[in-house]
Formats: sequence, C-alpha cells, structure tokens
Amino acid sequence: MKPQHLLISAAVVAAPSPALVSAFLASTSRSQRSCCSILSSTHHPPSSSSIDSQDHLSEMEDLIADLVEVNGGWWSHGHGVQVQPPGGRHSLLSSPGRSTPSALTIDEASSAHGMPWTTTYGHTNETNNPLLYMPFWNWQFDFMKSSLTNLHPMECWISSNNGSIMDASYNENKDKRARVVSQCYASDEYRKIRMTYYDGGDAVQVFNSVWYPDATYNLPILGIDLLSFDRKRYIVIVDFQPLHEDEDDHATTYEHILKPIRDKYGTLNGRMSSKFYDTKHFFSNEMLFARFDDGKIVEEDLFPAFQSYVTTHLDLLRRTAPAANKEDVLHVFDRQRAYDTYLADRDPAVGLFAAMFGKQWAEDFIYDFLFSLSERSEEGLNLSPPMFGGPPNGGKPGGPPPQGGAPSKQEAPKKASMPAI
Repeated sequence: MKPQHLLISAAVVAAPSPALVSAFLASTSRSQRSCCSILSSTHHPPSSSSIDSQDHLSEMEDLIADLVEVNGGWWSHGHGVQVQPPGGRHSLLSSPGRSTPSALTIDEASSAHGMPWTTTYGHTNETNNPLLYMPFWNWQFDFMKSSLTNLHPMECWISSNNGSIMDASYNENKDKRARVVSQCYASDEYRKIRMTYYDGGDAVQVFNSVWYPDATYNLPILGIDLLSFDRKRYIVIVDFQPLHEDEDDHATTYEHILKPIRDKYGTLNGRMSSKFYDTKHFFSNEMLFARFDDGKIVEEDLFPAFQSYVTTHLDLLRRTAPAANKEDVLHVFDRQRAYDTYLADRDPAVGLFAAMFGKQWAEDFIYDFLFSLSERSEEGLNLSPPMFGGPPNGGKPGGPPPQGGAPSKQEAPKKASMPAI
C-alpha cells in the first residue's frame, strides 16, 4: 500500500460529513487550499513551518480518530482510505479507489497554473491553434461540468516510495521550453477523471485523459491519448478499455454501440501492432486508433469522434445498474488496479518525461500519479518507448509507419526526447 499523507487522510475521512469538512477546512485553509504553495515538484516534503510541527500532527491525529468514530461505515481496500463520494450515491456500497477531495472550488481547480492555456510555452509556427489539443481539454471539462453529478476536484499530491510528497499538478523545463499540467476530478459516476496536457510547442503536443468509473460499475475505462510531433506526425487512441478479456464479463456490452461511430470515421480505423501492447488486454475491438500526417484529420474526424466516445461512455454508465455486493465491487477495483499496472509499465511517454524532467520524477509521476493504483516493476520503467503500428495500409491514415526504422538521408534524426512512433 502506498503511504498516505496525514492531511490527506484527515480530509478523506471527513468527506462524508459536510459539517466536519467545513470545520476541518477552516482550520487548515492556509496550508491546504493551494497545494502549490506547500509542495513543489522537487520531491521535498512540506517544511516544519507550514504543516509538519509535532503539535499540529498530534492535533490532527486526534481529529482523525474523532472523524473515524463519527463517520462509521466506511471501509478500505488497496491504496488508501475509501469513502462515499460527496453528495451521496444511489448505490448502497462505497467505491474503493477514491482519493482526497480538494479544498479548491471547481473554478479554482480548473484555472490553476493559468489553465486553460491559450499560448504555447515552446516554439511554434502556428498562429491560429498553437495548442493543438486544448479544444479537446476545454470541451471535455465543459461536458464534465454540465453532465456529471457532484463533480468536484481532487488533490494532485502524491506520496512516492521514498516517503516524499510531490505536487504532480505541474512541472516545467525552462531551458527546453516544455511544461506539463494535470487536473483530477471525481463525481458520483466516476471515482477519478485525470486530465493531463503536455505542451512542448510544435515539437510535441499531448492530451491524455483517463475516466475510471466508480468501482460499483463493472464497465470499461475510457482512455484518451492524443499525440502530435512536429505537427507532421500524429498518433491518436480513444477507447473503451475493457477490464476483462471477454466483453460479456462486463455488466453491459458496448462494442456494438461503438461500431457505428468508428465506422463513420475511416481515418481512425487503424490497428495497433502487438509488438509492445497485447491488444487482447485492456483494448477493445472498436478502439479509435490512427497514425497520420494530415493535421486536418484532428479537427474534421478526431474531434467529433472523441466527443461521441465520451458522451457514449457516460450514457453507458447511466444505463448500467451498480453492483449489489462488496465482492463484485472489489473485483472491479482489482481489475482497475491491474489496468493501471499494465499501462504504467508500458507508458510510451516515459522517455519524454525522463528527458525533460529526470528519470526519478518520470517514474514517480507515472507510477504514483498517472496510474496511481499501479505496482512498480522491480526493473523500473523502460525508457525505450514502444513503437505503435498496424497492418500494412500503404501509409494511409490509420496504417503503420514505413518499414525500417532508420531515417532517410534527407530526414533529420529524431530528437532523443521524442517517443519513438
């Protein structure tokens, strides 16, 4: 089990009781409302002058004990304390895997670090849309805000294996002109929605998001990974990522719902090779996948297809009855943990993160934040990222890269920091 910070634990335990939450936040507002004022991405724990005095910790231990006694009925499993989400649920069971609600309001959380950005941190030749996937971020957030029940921000603090505390919401490399921002939210429907945007100017633009249904729903995870390199090469994946190899083992089947959407966008009908990912694990038959070099596809095909998959996922969840017994919930949660471990071990962005922010930061960020339920591999992360491909298709959108990995004489060598594609 990953270590939990005492402030985080107190806030989690307090979450079911609005009165206790208010009392708790009133006494800790200066130390907790802005994680950026306490924590930095340099892996140093909070200073003794802020929240780490022995007297303060002792008082908080007493507070936690009182809250646990008052808020009986919660149970824990796996990583951290688990509670009913704010606002209540229509299921009688609470979901494991829910982490700390933030003291920030929705507006405060969504505008942290200047988001949504309108200009790039890196070099660009684009005048109209320097942040290629920011419209996806903006649309998704607006959809979440208007469509989800009891949407609220979650903390972006993580506790690494060495016991240090890190604010994972932002990091930057001023010399290489690159930055990455993340936000996390939860609702009655989803125990966690993570949004991450990497801005490296025209060289690299990435939008990655994962929607984890509340574990009372035996449903696939919505995964989104959109990448652009030099505004010439694009890799995109949007999928209902199954928890089980057999679709029928989910509470509701879904591929028949996705097929008409996928069929509508032939440019997004590529297939990943099995050189790195085993597509039988955590990938569906109706995955939107493509490699292309025509940027018009992003706006004309990818954006509407992405919107359809997001709205369809929420529709599917709302048509599905939640689990009625604890064993089923724990089984779903265990499958979500397996998903996190599988994806963390194979994350194609690890080389990019390591080059920009250092290997240790990259490992902590991927294992403890991007896929926070994952178990670390003893070998550590593989800094040689995977190559995505598909069946031969003449180099058309959705097809594989040209055969052979060496650049031509006219082609400049790829930058070391750029994930192989």
